[in-house]
Amino acid sequence: MTPRIYHGSFSPEDIARDLISYFHRGNYQVQRIGNPDNMAVQIATRRNLTSGGATALTVSLQKVADGVSVQLSNQAWFGLAASLGMTALSALRNPWTLIGRMDDIAQDVESLQLQENVWQVVDSFARQRGTGQELSKRLARTVCPYCLTANPIASARCLACGAPLGENQPSTCAKCGFILEKKELICPNCGQPRT
Repeated sequence: MTPRIYHGSFSPEDIARDLISYFHRGNYQVQRIGNPDNMAVQIATRRNLTSGGATALTVSLQKVADGVSVQLSNQAWFGLAASLGMTALSALRNPWTLIGRMDDIAQDVESLQLQENVWQVVDSFARQRGTGQELSKRLARTVCPYCLTANPIASARCLACGAPLGENQPSTCAKCGFILEKKELICPNCGQPRT
């Protein structure tokens, strides 16, 4: 899956803590692997499940310039698909068996939403810290192509030499937060057109 970049002064460890506190409950178990600048958080259903099918997902967190890159692996669906298949077969044989499988169905529905829930936790983390996929303060500068002076964003002219700066304004991809150069019409990270 396409990584998303969140700009701000926080570390992968900070995001990992939020993911662990949210998902390490009920039928899920969470483990953290790696070092503070490059880690993986694995979210999986517990080995001795009481309901639902097995699934797993890895969240890769990597420190980048002025923020953290977050990427999800492909979710393991085999156990979840088997559980849903068992529920469907049971319902075909006897619709009343659905009553006995309500816990399985509820857990399977929650597991189907695992990727979406991970993104919600990460987005919530960013909002709580007043950050997001916009440019950080350090990167939100326009560098004059003539004298190489850093100028505040949206400056029409260079503070040092007076050269026009209109074409040098930095921006980020609205979908993933990747920093785009002015000539890039399509984000090289996620493939979305520039807005």
